[in-house]
Amino acid sequence: MALKYIVIWGVLSIAAAILAGILAGVKNRNYSFWVAWSFVCPPMVLFLVFLPRLEGRRPRSAPLDPEDRIET
Repeated sequence: MALKYIVIWGVLSIAAAILAGILAGVKNRNYSFWVAWSFVCPPMVLFLVFLPRLEGRRPRSAPLDPEDRIET
């Protein structure tokens, strides 16, 4: 019985992550942030739906390695 709920949560998490990636791209948001949080907590997609679209360039994640950072 518990296995059924675990599988449903897993499928829901994957679907929410995919939907969040698409929505984040449309709303000009950092898609890796939204995919990760929507996978962990699927209701985050609802929060993303109500956020306005950002103008300008899409925010980029900083690389983990300090040598890869480009100063602009």
